[in-house]
Amino acid sequence: MKAGMYYNNSDVRVVNLPVPEIRNGDILIKIMASGICGSDIMEWYRIKKAPLVLGHEIAGEIAEVGKDVKKFKKGDRVFSTHHVPCDQCAYCVNGHNTACDTFLTKNNFDPGGFSEYLKVTGKSIDTGTLILPDEVSYEEASFVEPLGTAVRAIKAINLNPGDNLLVLGAGIIGLLIIKLAKAMGAGRIIVTDINEYRLEAAKKYGAEHVVNANQDLPSFIKKVNNGRLAGKVIISAGVLSACKQALQSVDRGGTVLFFAVPKPGENVDVDFNAFWRIDVTLKTCYGASPLDNIQALEMIRSGNVNVSDMITHRFGIDDIAKAFKTAADGRDSLKVIVKPH
Repeated sequence: MKAGMYYNNSDVRVVNLPVPEIRNGDILIKIMASGICGSDIMEWYRIKKAPLVLGHEIAGEIAEVGKDVKKFKKGDRVFSTHHVPCDQCAYCVNGHNTACDTFLTKNNFDPGGFSEYLKVTGKSIDTGTLILPDEVSYEEASFVEPLGTAVRAIKAINLNPGDNLLVLGAGIIGLLIIKLAKAMGAGRIIVTDINEYRLEAAKKYGAEHVVNANQDLPSFIKKVNNGRLAGKVIISAGVLSACKQALQSVDRGGTVLFFAVPKPGENVDVDFNAFWRIDVTLKTCYGASPLDNIQALEMIRSGNVNVSDMITHRFGIDDIAKAFKTAADGRDSLKVIVKPH
């Protein structure tokens, strides 16, 4: 089978690999759509494990089923995710599913979603694979995992109807957060980025105000928000400047969510005296639990969050290098989908 072997963002090669052999408890998925995630092109994060086949935002058709698997059958249309929690440890029991050791260390995909076929093992079959409703296409289903992370972010920040929201970074996750927040009744949404193309997309998808991140952000927010800063703040750009701006832009009693973080070694300086008496909450958020993915799939199925209009580019597996170049460049792309078949 053909697969895209990642060495770095500028070197992704089409290689021939054996179709994975499944065991009694495994399934084999024929990949129909695989999205390029922002983390796939986060070179400092990926290159240390290269060469490898990436791709975890996948949807496809089950091609083979191990004899011990009763939940699925050949021909089922499915979404699947590579990381799932154990559902038994203290972290899982207390709702911190994505902090679970199993979630953080176990990869249940072989080799990865940028391939014609993918073997899925372990708990990713039990809790990480979902049957697709007839009305959800493979391309739409490839958004389940990224939208699931947005679902988790909205829960983590406790967004309520009418809350004003600042989103720093209008990449694909930032845009999904905007769409989801809008669907859930958020009030005024303000979005920052340095890319005008993405700022236009943010406005199209529900942001009331967009602003270039190089401007004086606190002053802008006060100007458009009745003299107050932002009650809820989500950082979806992994750069130090966005983190600094977020801390300067949160209102008294507000919450800052670090959905994205800077590179390792880039430390965010926090003067806690500025927050000591004003009830500001700082939180982190990572990944999506199985429940988050179930809810994301339902948001797509119901039409409450339209994801199809976010797809700007589609490539076959033979053009995987061009797909990565397009996604990494990011100037005129939102979601890039690889379609191996």
